[in-house]
Order: sequence, then structure tokens, then C-alpha cells
Amino acid sequence: MRTLWKGAISFGLVHIPVRVYPATESKGVKFRYLHRECGTPVRYVKWCSTCEREVAAEDIVSGYEYQKGQFVVLEDEDFERLPAAETKVVDILDFVDLSEIDPIYYDKTYYLEPDEGGIKAYALLRRAMLETGRVAVARVTIRTKQSLATVRVFDRTVLAMETMYWPDEIRSYTGFQSLGAEPVFHENEVRMADMLVGSLSAPFHPAKYTDDYRAALQETIRAKVEGRQIFEYREPETAKVIDLMEALRASVEAARGARGPGPGEGIAGRPGQGELDAGAPAPGAPIPHGPVGQYQPPDPGGLGGRC
Repeated sequence: MRTLWKGAISFGLVHIPVRVYPATESKGVKFRYLHRECGTPVRYVKWCSTCEREVAAEDIVSGYEYQKGQFVVLEDEDFERLPAAETKVVDILDFVDLSEIDPIYYDKTYYLEPDEGGIKAYALLRRAMLETGRVAVARVTIRTKQSLATVRVFDRTVLAMETMYWPDEIRSYTGFQSLGAEPVFHENEVRMADMLVGSLSAPFHPAKYTDDYRAALQETIRAKVEGRQIFEYREPETAKVIDLMEALRASVEAARGARGPGPGEGIAGRPGQGELDAGAPAPGAPIPHGPVGQYQPPDPGGLGGRC
């Protein structure tokens, strides 16, 4: 498991060095979109509809749309002037009862492992929270986002930190008209509902709950693979750049063969030095060749400088 960052739990004068790890991962089956016609993966580009061209990363700025179609732009220096959030510190603010926190606030879970020099303080905090039944409410910055968080004991062994939504990020349900007056229930209806809940009550064992849809989807994919219902896509190979000396030598050989042996031909059918000098470009002159990566045969008249 890869460390997200190294930091510390801090409260009062206590400073506990910890390593932070993501505690969860998504097991959802991921897909790539392909062009139905040819099976090529679809590429997403950052496109400017005004300039009608792709925009490079260095040409993109952060814009906040304060009204429809109207933006203010924030540059790097604007962000640098903001109050610096204390990073890599889990700053504990309060200790509260876990039952007081509704699960709607929870976002993502991380494990906190004691780092060198923090094992005893870590264990003491864990024991105190177990014995008092309390969890810590903290503030933490992960990457550039500051979040509310809780620190609690998980499985009576490790401290787990849950990032949380801020109160103003929880949407209100007021306005739901169907949640108005409480309906009138018959006594038997209430009794039957209580009996149904009681009959389905059981201890929570998470291992018994499985993602049946994901299992069926993976089985469908496996069947297609075994049935060879596969489309193979390979990235187009870039043209190979031919060594210019090899191309020049091949051009000389081809030209010599086209016009027959010359008076200066050397031993074993090789052109003499005079013939090479006559066909080669002058020192410092551009070497004639076709498009990069494509061999262009010389014209039958010899090395006339055109490909």
C-alpha cells in the first residue's frame, strides 16, 4: 500500500507522527469508449470553440463563472495570496460521541499508521478513545482541499480518518411536499412493521454482502474473452528515420546500377572515389532526401539533387 503522505496528528501539545494511506478502493469495472466504426479508443481533447483548435495545458487558466457566461480569472499569484492551509497535519478540534455524527457527512476513509517516534503516543490516543467511546473531530488538508474529518479507532487496532463534507455542503431536503403531515396508521400495521424489522435484524457482517452486478458483468466480459470476441487495437507505428549515410550509399548504388559501369569504377564493382565525389553533395550543402522516414529512389539520370 503506497503512502499518501507523512504528517502528524496534533492536539494540544501532543504531536503524533503518522503515515496516511487510502483505506478504500473502487472495484467498479472500468470501460473505455471506442469508435463503433473502427474500434479506435476515443480521445478527449481540450478544445476552444472560438479558436477552433486544441488548447495546451499551459494555455489554460482557472475561471470562476459568477454569472452565466461571465467569468473571473484567478492566476497562480491569486492563489498564493490566500491564507496557507496547514498541510500534512490532522488538527484535532474536539472529541465527540460517534453516535452524534450522521453518516451523511462521511466522504472518504484513510488509515493512519504511527511513524517512527510516535508509536507510544498513537497507542495511548487509541486506548483513550476506546475507553471513553469518543472520536476526534479534526481539520485536515489533503492535496489542496481542506476538509472536516473524524479520527476514530477501526477494528480496535488502527486509527481511521474519515474526511467529511462541510455542513453547507449537505443539501437541504426542505421543500419535499410528500414529507408533510404524518399519515394515520392502524395499530396492526405498526405491529406488523415492527415484526418485519425484527425478523430481518442481524449482526453486521460486511463480508456477507456482495456486488452481484459487478460479478455478473465480469462473467460477461470473461465469456467474450474466452469466445475470442476481441478487437485488437495497436497504436500506429511512427515512421522509422533512415540513417542519412545509408540512404546516400543506397542512392549511389542504385544510380550506378541504372547507368552501368563508369570509367572510374573501382575493384569488385564498387564505384571509385571520383564517382562518389561526383555524386555526393558539396560540403555544407543540404543532403537531398524525401520525407523523413520514407526512402525515395533516385531518378534514372543519376544524383541530380531531386528525390
